[in-house]
Amino acid sequence: MRIDKFLNAVNITKRRAVAQDMIASHVVLLNDKEAKASKNVGVGDRITILYLKGSKQYEVLKIPTGKSTPKSQQDEYIKELS
Repeated sequence: MRIDKFLNAVNITKRRAVAQDMIASHVVLLNDKEAKASKNVGVGDRITILYLKGSKQYEVLKIPTGKSTPKSQQDEYIKELS
């Protein structure tokens, strides 16, 4: 699954367009490298998002099969590391 779709599907961003803007602004890292919107995410990958007041890091646990997942199931797909 593409990283922009993944960020939207697991409710890290509200819309895919927001995820694409964040990637274009170079604030999304995949395994400590700048991510491109077309980059595929795999189980075990680490996603880092650089915010103005710090950063958040997530580990991919599972790839969703649908377009979106309920917020209550977010813990099945990602684990927040920091």
